[in-house]
Amino acid sequence: MAVFTRAKVAAIHDAVMAGLAFFVALYLRLGETAFLLPGDFLAQTGAVFVGVAVISFAVTGVQRTNWRFVSLTDLLVLVRGVTLAILMFLAASFLVSRLEAVPRSSVIIAWFVLLLFVSLPRIAYRLLREGYFDPRRATPADRLPVLLVGRGESAELYLRATRGRSGGRHIPVGILDDKQARRGEKVHGIPVLGRVDELEKVLEDLARRAIRPVKLVVTDPATPRARIAELLEIAERHGMTLGRAPSPTALQSGLGARPAVENIAIEDLLGRAQTRLDPERPALQISGRRVLITGAGGSIGSEIVRQVASFGPARLVLLDAGEFNLYAIDHELADKYPGLERRAVLADVRHRGQLDRLLTAEKPDLIFHAAAYKHVPLIEENPVEGAWTNVLGTRHLADLAVAHGVAAMVMISTDKAVNPTNVMGATKRLAECYCQTLDLSSSTRFVTVRFGNVLGSTGSVVPLFKRQLAQGGPLTVTHPDITRYFMTIAEAVSLVLQAMALRLSDPVAAQGRIYVLDMGEPVKIIEVARQMIRLAGLVPHRDIEIKVIGLRPGEKMTEELFYADETLSPTPLEGIMLASPRLPERAALAEAIAEVEAAAQTGDIERVLATLSRHVPGFSRGEETAPATAEARG
Repeated sequence: MAVFTRAKVAAIHDAVMAGLAFFVALYLRLGETAFLLPGDFLAQTGAVFVGVAVISFAVTGVQRTNWRFVSLTDLLVLVRGVTLAILMFLAASFLVSRLEAVPRSSVIIAWFVLLLFVSLPRIAYRLLREGYFDPRRATPADRLPVLLVGRGESAELYLRATRGRSGGRHIPVGILDDKQARRGEKVHGIPVLGRVDELEKVLEDLARRAIRPVKLVVTDPATPRARIAELLEIAERHGMTLGRAPSPTALQSGLGARPAVENIAIEDLLGRAQTRLDPERPALQISGRRVLITGAGGSIGSEIVRQVASFGPARLVLLDAGEFNLYAIDHELADKYPGLERRAVLADVRHRGQLDRLLTAEKPDLIFHAAAYKHVPLIEENPVEGAWTNVLGTRHLADLAVAHGVAAMVMISTDKAVNPTNVMGATKRLAECYCQTLDLSSSTRFVTVRFGNVLGSTGSVVPLFKRQLAQGGPLTVTHPDITRYFMTIAEAVSLVLQAMALRLSDPVAAQGRIYVLDMGEPVKIIEVARQMIRLAGLVPHRDIEIKVIGLRPGEKMTEELFYADETLSPTPLEGIMLASPRLPERAALAEAIAEVEAAAQTGDIERVLATLSRHVPGFSRGEETAPATAEARG
């Protein structure tokens, strides 16, 4: 109703402006003699002019432009509308009087006057809404200076989207652009001060003029991560913070709110670009099929749910042992995909009977198995529980997938399964072995995907550091030299879906093998801590301490993605590789899992650990330890 009322008011306004424009144009052409023209002629000709203007504006969509966000594009719509109105008026006048009654030059004048009359109120309205005439509008002296870093085009887009907004906290004082030719130019009144690699010199020049930017704003979304890291270091030395302009789509959306400068995401500082994979491949395998996802409420599981749901499965079954997490993801699906057939099942993969009844009822085509116990220190303290879920739960699900004719089961694994020093890693490696064996011996295809730490997942280092920052520190690191591979949740799930699609499209080549993402170089955890402190606008060891607390039970100094003797081979997708781990004899594997089950049933921790030690290659529990120091220096 509000949109209709606004359009009607705009139409009335434009009709009135058209009438005024007609008479003003006649006056400008004829002077006072315009008032001597016959009244009937003025009324009839004016009515025709207004009528064709209303029709023209309706046809060209002039009334649909939003006055609050009027832009150059909208002004071009006005030009088209006014031009069409004048042409229609000329045609009508020619048919009636062969243009003898109206001075022809007055029609040209009417074009300019009408365009002025319909555009100026719109521009004035936008300026009024954006606070240009607000006496309380912040003056440059009241606002904090910032320096824009990026190509001229991206800086121009940011300035165009933010200029003139009332209440803004920041005012740009200069632009850094890598094109030497642009030095000295101005973009919306803001000078280009030099190239990006001249940042230090530019800051010194500004300081001599008593201008000290409080923030560097990166406007170019394609800025390399290495450059961002350099900018962060320079910003820290000069007491500034680093931020990023919103994405171009956000800047161009015209929602009216002032675009906020975002902090640089920690993912951008981890030394490699995120892997971007084509969604069409998994969409072809998922669309129209019945899908079961275990661990659906967890960090990885819930993202699998979101991405799978976007591909249009015939039915989606969510399984999780955690009531609240399951409720949350099911509620999210209900809001986003109300037409999607789905079922939320509160169940535990450790209960084989529950799983059997579920698969009998739902008949899934695909299974994504993300249910697992993954917190290393907790599983070190509770190895029996880890074995129940990670080993026996996986075996139950895998056996039933084969028995019920499931087309494919995707198992989520971890780099901690390689030469494991903790129970979690050992149990995941045993689960890997079981799925690999079934992949070689059954019609169900088993897809095992191995990757490193996931940023933002429950228990990962980034949420921990955020909580510690909010509390004023210190940030705790277990060892100054500990490193990890990192990826984002969306990237991890994209890998999972791509691996599934690759495996289903080639039923033989990847049999019994494991998909692994090339995750670049490992990152020091202590560097992640330092980066997060800097991103908060603080200085490590001055504002926030970093303390080393010692390695936790079962924690490794470095993680590995492959065993040393694993053969690696490429896949059709860059960044995804195939590993060929050694497999134990099938009889030995069956014996190992039977021993784990017998020990778990009686709660025999020592027997569980002994069985894992005998049957998991490279498992040496808690071998890597290091003394803690009071504080991390450097």
